[in-house]
Amino acid sequence: MDGKAKVRSGGEVYLWSEIIGASDQPSTNAPLIQPVYQRRRRTSHPTPSDSDHPLLLQPTNSNRLSFAAANNKRVSWNRSLSIRGRISIAVAPCLANQPQQKQPRRRGKPPVPKGKAAEHSSLDKERAYFQEVDAFGLLEESPSPKHFGTWATGNQTVTDPIPHVSSRLEKWLFSKKINFSCGPSTTLSKILETPAAPMDPIYTSGLDLSSVKTPEKFSPVSVIDADQGCEDIDAAIKKLSLASKSTSSHLDRIDPFTSLLGICEQPEPMKFLDLFSKYCAPESIAKIGEGTYGEAFRAGNTVCKIVPFDGDFPVNGELQKKSEELLEEAVLSQVLNSLQEFEKNDSNACTTFIETIDLKVCQGSYDAALIRAWEKWDEKNGSENDHPKEFPEKQRYLVFVLQHGGKDLESFVLENFDEARSLLVQVTAALAVAEAAYEFEHRDLHWGNILLSRNGSVTVKFILEGKQISFRTYGLSVSIIDFTLSRINTGENILFLDLSQDPYLFKGPKGDKQSETYRKMKEVTEDHWEGSFPRTNVLWLVYLVDILLLKKTYVRCSKNERDMRSLKKRLDKYDSAKEAILDPFFEDLFVNN
Repeated sequence: MDGKAKVRSGGEVYLWSEIIGASDQPSTNAPLIQPVYQRRRRTSHPTPSDSDHPLLLQPTNSNRLSFAAANNKRVSWNRSLSIRGRISIAVAPCLANQPQQKQPRRRGKPPVPKGKAAEHSSLDKERAYFQEVDAFGLLEESPSPKHFGTWATGNQTVTDPIPHVSSRLEKWLFSKKINFSCGPSTTLSKILETPAAPMDPIYTSGLDLSSVKTPEKFSPVSVIDADQGCEDIDAAIKKLSLASKSTSSHLDRIDPFTSLLGICEQPEPMKFLDLFSKYCAPESIAKIGEGTYGEAFRAGNTVCKIVPFDGDFPVNGELQKKSEELLEEAVLSQVLNSLQEFEKNDSNACTTFIETIDLKVCQGSYDAALIRAWEKWDEKNGSENDHPKEFPEKQRYLVFVLQHGGKDLESFVLENFDEARSLLVQVTAALAVAEAAYEFEHRDLHWGNILLSRNGSVTVKFILEGKQISFRTYGLSVSIIDFTLSRINTGENILFLDLSQDPYLFKGPKGDKQSETYRKMKEVTEDHWEGSFPRTNVLWLVYLVDILLLKKTYVRCSKNERDMRSLKKRLDKYDSAKEAILDPFFEDLFVNN
């Protein structure tokens, strides 16, 4: 063939000869082969083998080989693009990409007869349908639990993060509005049931004062009288709420600082000296410890933990805590106080959690007696905290007045293996009781948050799920303190600290027992801290066993160490302290009642 088209008789061009001639010429451009993204079609083919991904659209062998040959390299088709919960989108080669035949045109609408105007179709049904859907108020799909402030109801979207306690107190108020004739039924209702007296706002925020509840032992007065009717309830709720700028139908948020004053039964903050003078003479005040967020002073037979909050001035290089954070810790401390009342609790009770004697909000500079105590401790021990004189005069503080529990485990000197076992059994039993009562998790039980003292006691009593049990103490008394990171379920509210907002907590030194425990907690909770994960309590028990194995000051033999290592291995199999307390390691510490 010479590539020219032959002409038949009559002048017709022989097209096939032209096509064949064109195919004989060498091609100057290689065929362009590109992957085509297409939606997977549902077919009735049998289920692929176990080695194949169920949502992957695999190309045929011939296509795969052709595609590889064209590109002169190996091609893997083990990946696909997919959207969770929806139809997968797969990548597949398309060598035979023939143009689709044109679809027959749809017939248009019949012409409108002359003299008649075209009638527009009615959209009343569609409009009614969408109005019904909008009114239904469905929530947006699957927000992350740790981003709870982005939920949307109907057409109202809340984009600002909502403090945990504020939102929960809203729910409590709403339930009181609906069930106004029902009295409080759980511990939190008793704790949050006394109104605070009016006060002048310290910060000009335009906030109304709110009334909240405090423990029953402080003679609570009901916020709302059921006999006053719904109108008075509405008025009370308005008083309990902030002035809202939103047109949302949700209840207005409550000011956490005002709620904190209500918990402390205060109309306004008080001076340090007015508080400390209730427990000791000012000249006898002594500093006994410090932490990143506060200081600890001994006042008589009590310990006062002072925590600054709500200020712009940094505390030892860290941001100050907010009212809502301390409000949760205050409420949680009061709830754990209820476990100390054996006469009233026939289900779960223990005395191991430190008793919170009082809670007060103070404002102003440290008094001279506190400054002297701080500087004396600094001369002896070398403080790592900022001098309290550096705080502004308007600084606010929350003071926890606590039972004196002794020295922390870091500085306490154990004498023998029996005391080490007593420490472990008392901590394990206390966590088991709190788990059963309130789904409690401490989440920060390092050796600085366990206080020890010797009181000459022989046994200690617990009530666990209605069963009274006692353990030998060998004269050792144990107290658990600091519930800043703790999680608790009161029956009406879940109080917790969202540790996902503090990523530096999990970046401690590798190999450090405390830092590794934080990271293990994150694995257990999957960084969703509101849920119940009693396994976190067991992680801290493992930490304590490691610390006791590292301590070289107390007398023990090689068998004692083997017993503790065996306990550590068994703890890895337990999911809660309630399971751990039944371990054989504690068996001979039980005392028959």
